[in-house]
Amino acid sequence: MKALILSCNTGGGHNSAARAIAEEMQDRGDEAYVLDYLCLAGEGVSKLVGDGYVQIVKKTPRLFGAAYKLGMGVSKLAKKSPVYYLNGRMAKYLDQYLKEHPVDVLVMPHLYPAETITYMKRKGMKLPLTVAVMTDYTCIPFWEETDCDYYVMSHEALRKSCVKRGIPEEKLLPFGIPVSRACRKNTSRAEARKKLGLKQDEKYFLAAGGSMGAGDLDELIEELLTRTEEERIIVVCGSNQKAEQKLKKKYSGEERMEILGFTTQMPLYLRACDVLFTKPGGLTSTEAAVVGVPMIHTAPIPGCETVNRKFFVRAGMSWSADTVKGQAEKGIALMRDAEAAEKMVKCQREQIHGDAVVKLYEFIRDQIEKENGGFC
Repeated sequence: MKALILSCNTGGGHNSAARAIAEEMQDRGDEAYVLDYLCLAGEGVSKLVGDGYVQIVKKTPRLFGAAYKLGMGVSKLAKKSPVYYLNGRMAKYLDQYLKEHPVDVLVMPHLYPAETITYMKRKGMKLPLTVAVMTDYTCIPFWEETDCDYYVMSHEALRKSCVKRGIPEEKLLPFGIPVSRACRKNTSRAEARKKLGLKQDEKYFLAAGGSMGAGDLDELIEELLTRTEEERIIVVCGSNQKAEQKLKKKYSGEERMEILGFTTQMPLYLRACDVLFTKPGGLTSTEAAVVGVPMIHTAPIPGCETVNRKFFVRAGMSWSADTVKGQAEKGIALMRDAEAAEKMVKCQREQIHGDAVVKLYEFIRDQIEKENGGFC
């Protein structure tokens, strides 16, 4: 079996899901490739879209929230959105690529390539099996105008809203959001701390701003340092080098602090910490729930993250507050209440399962075997 996973550099979650899918397929002996599909039109196009998204989210999150809200309205009124027509321009590039590199399945943990293949279908271009993967706990605007063969939902609870928005129910697969094998490993906290060089007898807060280092990390750190005396704080700034340098300079003499930039060891840090502070991205929240770590959701980027936070809090899988001060207070309370922390992890295990990528792989394999008369 040969698979092409099409993603896009607008946030790290889509790429993380893409890599998790490719990893599972490759480990099973199949061919799988992750492609930033906008690169087919040139590196400049990918950089323009990716950098534009990151800058809007970092500097004007309210503008992003307004655009998301507008998108919800457009999706209800318009037959086809501007997003569809813009991504339709990628059809000629993807069509040529598939002619030169034929595959058995296209997997899309991002809306944009799903819009492109919809345009291609309407133009009669040949396509293999197409599977979309939702990476948030809501049906974001414009999924309903796409025409994939199947849609992987993040949770069964989304079924009703997806159908209401116009996605055929028979196409919906409630497998969940794919996460890497590193998140699914049964690594103990002691083992994780040993690998990371952390102290076994200390308590650790982990504050993560996502792949872009978004959020009020500085203010959160100040609150935690002021309100605690012994707990240690690990901060992951992601790819936000400016935030990393600023925090390292400000807290250079603080013995309780460890400040990191981008790290590939996030699953180990999740297992090593006692309480996690993170913005409510769909992928990061899912990884934390699969690992099983008490979690405080910080301020969301307005839009789908707002819904993600609401979903997790209502299900008992995280706590949150509207202010940084409130978030710090909740985190400290969770750190010092073993019963509440255990209850939260139990809720996570009941709602979020780590086998999403396994289910997805087995489903794709079965579909391709049916098409090929039992051969994959």
